[in-house]
Amino acid sequence: MAILHIRLIGDPVLRTVAEPVTEFGADLAKLIADMMETMDDVDGAGLAAPQIGVGLQIFTYRVGDQSGHMINPIITNGEDDQEPGAEGCLSVPGLGFVTPRKQFSRVTGVDLNGEPLVIEAAGMLARCLQHETDHLNGKLYVDRLAGEDRKSAFRAIRAEHYEEITARTTAKRSQTVGSSFGGSAIGRSVLKDHA
Repeated sequence: MAILHIRLIGDPVLRTVAEPVTEFGADLAKLIADMMETMDDVDGAGLAAPQIGVGLQIFTYRVGDQSGHMINPIITNGEDDQEPGAEGCLSVPGLGFVTPRKQFSRVTGVDLNGEPLVIEAAGMLARCLQHETDHLNGKLYVDRLAGEDRKSAFRAIRAEHYEEITARTTAKRSQTVGSSFGGSAIGRSVLKDHA
């Protein structure tokens, strides 16, 4: 397994809709293992494949004692809103804002062997599933902000000192990046198509 490089806001792969996974096997299993290790290395609650430069519909998660992965997810959210909660993102370091999310989510997809998988969650895990599914659709949590929070978030991202924050974050993370920097062979052709 290896720690992978996490892409930051401004990278086009984060704004590109990910492609469905169609090939299953050893390369996919390695990618998912590397994503889990990368997510754990930076204490993330979730990690989507576009965040490591792979334009495929895959995410990993670890919230409390629940962890796993989902491939080709389809999400259905409940109608009730969650209590207001702060949210951050590994691809938007140094910032956090109260982000509206639904209380309940049901995600269907497949596992690394192509077997059907269903995750039903409420609260923090539902927030994570919604956040990671957004990544697969080319959306960041700051896109869900409204009013003053949205203005503040984008003002902070455009600020001159934000480049210093992202540079420090990249330098710190690069100390643990492993030999599979940028991902495995799977997804490389998808990325070429979207470059």
